[in-house]
Amino acid sequence: MKRAWAFSCIVAFSAILGGCGKEGSQSATEASGASASQAPAQPPQGASGASTASGALGTLTKAQLSEEAADTLRLIKAGGPFPYRDDGVLFRNSALLLPEHPRGYYHTYTVRTPGLKDRGQRRIVCGGPRKQTGDCYYTDDYYASFKRIAE
Repeated sequence: MKRAWAFSCIVAFSAILGGCGKEGSQSATEASGASASQAPAQPPQGASGASTASGALGTLTKAQLSEEAADTLRLIKAGGPFPYRDDGVLFRNSALLLPEHPRGYYHTYTVRTPGLKDRGQRRIVCGGPRKQTGDCYYTDDYYASFKRIAE
């Protein structure tokens, strides 16, 4: 009887540990500034084909943004309210994929993805004072690469 109970506990504990790090870790990492997920093994390529590590980022215009991304920019300018509680948290830029600035310069915001129940991978990261969208970047691959949003 004790062996069956112990075995059941081990199986349950393994299932709990196996589920950790899938859905919840993305949110926890983001709340801490998304530093763990933004450190790819190799520097990603920008839209222009040049390495972002050398400072060359691809660009896109506001007209090229999806409707959801344009909505997110409008919310940033208005100061919210944002649909997710983690919107506006610090983005550390520890992989240095964006231009280097002092800690606290960048903040990250969710871009809704139609059909998904979770936050998905699309984000806009803006630098400078809150409600300013002059130094913003779009990512659709959860911080692996960025495109600068041109005014």
